Amino acid sequence: RASRRCAPLASSAGAASGAQPPPRRVRFLFSDTGGGHRASALALQGAMESMYPGQIECDLVDLFVASKVWPFCEAPAAYRWMAARPIVWKLFFEAGATPLGAWINEVLTDMLCGRRYRELLAARPRPDCVVSVHPLMQGPALRALAANDGGTRTTPFATVVTDLGSAHPKWFHAGVDACFVPSDVLAHVALREGLRPEQVVQRGLPIRKAFWRGRAGLGSKADVRLSLGLDANAPTCLAVGGGDGMGDLAAVAVGVAEALGRRPGRSQLVVVCGRNEAVQADLDARAWPDNVRVAVLGFVSDMERYMGAADVLVSKAGPGTIAEAAAMGLPCVLSSFLPGQEAGNVDFVADAGFGALHEHPASIGRTVREWLDKPAQLEGMAEAALAAARPDATADIARDLAKLVLGTRTASHV
Repeated sequence: RASRRCAPLASSAGAASGAQPPPRRVRFLFSDTGGGHRASALALQGAMESMYPGQIECDLVDLFVASKVWPFCEAPAAYRWMAARPIVWKLFFEAGATPLGAWINEVLTDMLCGRRYRELLAARPRPDCVVSVHPLMQGPALRALAANDGGTRTTPFATVVTDLGSAHPKWFHAGVDACFVPSDVLAHVALREGLRPEQVVQRGLPIRKAFWRGRAGLGSKADVRLSLGLDANAPTCLAVGGGDGMGDLAAVAVGVAEALGRRPGRSQLVVVCGRNEAVQADLDARAWPDNVRVAVLGFVSDMERYMGAADVLVSKAGPGTIAEAAAMGLPCVLSSFLPGQEAGNVDFVADAGFGALHEHPASIGRTVREWLDKPAQLEGMAEAALAAARPDATADIARDLAKLVLGTRTASHV
């Protein structure tokens, strides 16, 4: 089992002379094939630069887009298209997880993108450590680094797995210095895929600093609601669909509002549509039950406040959203999941006792209503969410990565 904490590490270079050495650079590799990869990289960047000011600087590179090589450069758009068609995504995910599919992907990536990857990884200021937060950026990046380093890789390389309860096998490469995993399940998968125990570091999923203190950093639920212009005393459901407003959010919102309308007294529903302007316009034009206050929002940058105001969250089974909800002690109704990639996230929530999967809008609404009508049950689920949370994960991973970039190649291990 991984230790949950490790001590901060200060750079020893230049200590004898008293001169501050130039900052070391960490390069995060990601792609916007789902919002969680960028979000995790940004969370870790923020943690490392604030914890090691003047010692570490970070940058982010979307390898697929920056390669400018088709079809890799179209990966974010292709992901959004497939995510809206779960059967297509399932076929793509499962084909890529087979040994043959993985081999074809590696060969094509090296053949088409190898030269460009080497350039991106050598771009100045050249990185002193490379961190992948994407499942398809282990092998190709390791080989590009080895070529840049003269044939044998000397630049430290780590993987931070941003899935929660299940993961694509390409996350796990035996050539990395450290592979950070968020759960017991994925620690076992990493070992099964051939990583050595000393390579596997179990910390949790990186989340933004705003979530590190949970509700404690926000004040009372009533005060948070008032600060957001909401009813301070009305039972509140928050429905989200990620940054792109995915997961049939409009139908889910209607199902929840109709169920809440059958409750006695006032209720309120907050719907965050992200960048999905069509869904936002659709919901803005609808009539809602008289006893349900509905707030329809676009993209929000302070999701921690809306989670802090809510009693129940309705969301697709994205790992980042689940990890943030757990940190806030927020019970979850999961409305959908991507086959393969997110299936294990459903099990993570259900097994921990702070949520359940309901895919039909009427069933989702009925479940929200039932939970709100049973405050004792809801409180127990909130406590279960907090027990499953790893709010220190981002800072712990940042400390371990600092050990890699500031001189030592060893991280705390399972």
